[in-house]
Amino acid sequence: MKKTITAIFFLSAIMLSAQNTTDGVEKHMFKANLLITPGLEYEVGVAKNATLDFRLGTGLAYVRVNDEEDYGIFLTFEGAYRYYYNFARRASKGKNTSGNSANYLAMTTFFANGDPIIGDLDVDVDYLAQVGPVWGFQRTYNSGFNLGLELGVGYAFDSNDDFVAPIVNFRLGWAFGK
Repeated sequence: MKKTITAIFFLSAIMLSAQNTTDGVEKHMFKANLLITPGLEYEVGVAKNATLDFRLGTGLAYVRVNDEEDYGIFLTFEGAYRYYYNFARRASKGKNTSGNSANYLAMTTFFANGDPIIGDLDVDVDYLAQVGPVWGFQRTYNSGFNLGLELGVGYAFDSNDDFVAPIVNFRLGWAFGK
């Protein structure tokens, strides 16, 4: 089941990427995310209001159990299909829409290796993966400064178990090629 869900998402993404882009979203955006979870991100327009977003970076996990705290920083890969829905409304109010500065709905995937590259969090899984819908927004300013937030709930699974978990992504960085 897990492989089927992942395969359906990636096949959909491949078919959507074959569509021509029109005026609306940026055709290509490269972003360097800095703060909490550094990483590199590439967003490519696949339709007037839709993009595919790919991110290679890091993820932070923090666990507190009985006065004992552990954390870990993990290598991660994320992919998402984003549908931006409020370009026209933002433009009619005179707000910036360049650099895909709008709100969106997305289907997102997340994969992480089970061993932290930094930290003392002891995990007994080989990998962690999650797929689910999110609501998000992205703002790219004239200087290139970029910020984004995503919130949702997803189906997560690892080498031992599966469960429902929240999706929270906050990004702060710089956009190039907008």
